[in-house]
Amino acid sequence: MSIKLEGMPANLATADTFTGKKVIDREGIEYGKVKHIHINKDTLAVNGVTIHQGFRRDYFLSEDYIDKFSDETLLLSRPPVRTGIPVTDIDRHKIGKVKRLHKNSETNELESIEVTDGLMHSKILSKSDIWGVGEKVILRMTKEEFKKLE
Repeated sequence: MSIKLEGMPANLATADTFTGKKVIDREGIEYGKVKHIHINKDTLAVNGVTIHQGFRRDYFLSEDYIDKFSDETLLLSRPPVRTGIPVTDIDRHKIGKVKRLHKNSETNELESIEVTDGLMHSKILSKSDIWGVGEKVILRMTKEEFKKLE
């Protein structure tokens, strides 16, 4: 439990006041709860957050996803791509699920996603192939175009 200290400016808060708060985007989609806040050791600025979304489903969001912390929620500036969410084509036909995220090791920027369309088959798609993200990932192609990819 955090306590406001005498002489502490009004816009400052301790990091533990945000753990457990809901994480939502601009459309009201809930992505889980704040588990950890990551702080840069050199600048002491927030570098990102770990989001807890159910049993063994934690993921990291960098600071460029964070819009603002409110009293009850962490508001995201854009929705994140996560593993396990459905993938559809541009016409909203189901293709599969996001199996794995491929990120740049230095910048943590998403480069591509691996989409599984069954037990054995998966394809790697560039982030430029993604049209939109929310509760689902929507691709910039039809299901037939997806099937023709190698």
